[in-house]
Amino acid sequence: MRHEELGIGVVQFDRTFTVANAPSAVGRSGALIYVSNGASGSPCLAVSDGTVWKQVAITATTITT
Repeated sequence: MRHEELGIGVVQFDRTFTVANAPSAVGRSGALIYVSNGASGSPCLAVSDGTVWKQVAITATTITT
């Protein structure tokens, strides 16, 4: 799971997963992935607890431009 550092403190994931094709979370404690349909069908981040992926909800708009 690679990411690209954009030089301004922003990380852009180079791969998008779905609930169906997300890799195993086992042994990946602290890993972070982008899931296009993870929060009741909406995009979210997920973090591994070493066993399963835990949803990190994306709730409010931060930047509109």
